[in-house]
Amino acid sequence: MSSGSPARRRLIRAFAVVATAAAVSAASTTAAVAAPTGEIRGAGASTAISGSYLVVLRTDAVGAAGSSAARAAVPDRASALVKRYGGNVSDVYSAALTGFSAKMTAAQAARLAANPAVAYVEQDKAVSIDATQTNPTWGLDRIDQRNRPLSGTFTYPNTASNVRAYIIDTGIRTTHNDFGGRATWGTNTVDSNNTDCNGHGTHVAGTVGGATYGVAKAVRLVAVKVLNCSGGGTTTSVVNGVNWVTANAVKPAVANMSLGGGASSAIDNAVANSIASGVSYAVAAGNSNANACNYSPARTSTAITVGSTTSTDARSSFSNIGSCVHIFAPGSSVLSAYHTSNTATSTLSGTSMASPHVAGAAALVLSANPSWSPAQVKTYLINNATTGVVTSPGTGSPNRLLFVVN
Repeated sequence: MSSGSPARRRLIRAFAVVATAAAVSAASTTAAVAAPTGEIRGAGASTAISGSYLVVLRTDAVGAAGSSAARAAVPDRASALVKRYGGNVSDVYSAALTGFSAKMTAAQAARLAANPAVAYVEQDKAVSIDATQTNPTWGLDRIDQRNRPLSGTFTYPNTASNVRAYIIDTGIRTTHNDFGGRATWGTNTVDSNNTDCNGHGTHVAGTVGGATYGVAKAVRLVAVKVLNCSGGGTTTSVVNGVNWVTANAVKPAVANMSLGGGASSAIDNAVANSIASGVSYAVAAGNSNANACNYSPARTSTAITVGSTTSTDARSSFSNIGSCVHIFAPGSSVLSAYHTSNTATSTLSGTSMASPHVAGAAALVLSANPSWSPAQVKTYLINNATTGVVTSPGTGSPNRLLFVVN
């Protein structure tokens, strides 16, 4: 058969078609293999923020959180990853976490999640305070005595003047008279307004360390603003704040987080690493009358997770419950400083108000024992709590009420 015969030409064309189809198939297979995808934690949650992600890197890829290796490696690794997968780096973390936040599409984030240097990718979520206006003061009176009725006094062992308390919240009105010049600005990770335009953070700071309303009367208060004027923030803003505390805390130090949202591995890991760096954390259990183990940072096991009680020692109806709660403290109708003037006060309710009682008590413990670890502080507070007085603490909750030892 000659090379130019019709049969020969048909055979050549058939081989060409087969070869082309094989090439297309091979290319498709190669593309599929080259672009695996991974899980995005928190994707589709009701509070998820579209196009915003937190990327946590493996420590064997960049070094441990807080190390010089991580500080050097994380920025370059973040840049390389977004260059490969797309998106833009927003912030990098090397103190509380090893990773970065980024703006990217869901598809880009899914491909990035499969990279072997990545521990996990979590979708950014909205985070908020939990407090409602009500009305007067009794919490300080309650925590220095084992039983009611209240004595009308608050006796404390020291003023914690050698301790710093980092208030991770809406900011602090640092000029408020109750702070006596002891409140300073630390950082703002949520907006450009370096004031407390909400009031929640000032109220919390007042309970931790106000001269009139506080547990630790002379503690040095540091504002770490992660929530905006409406009391809202994001996973990213909270992680940024915790990362700043981890990198900049002057010890002995405590931190208070009267905020929360749905479960977040990034927040949990950041708080746990910050605690490992030597900062004691008190965190609100949450106000959903539900299992605290489903909320962050409440489910962080090494933090001190605080439920709320009323002036009659009943669990507040809103307080979360369960095995992730470590201790209860006064949280209903708590009077403290407020943001509207240098003499303003307000009465608020929430586990947001309970947690700062514990943060203040932790400052007192650290003042007397400045070399103690967060674990030692936590154990001391739990072991010395008043037992058996909280009514209806909730399934799985410990029946322990904060007590300040004198």
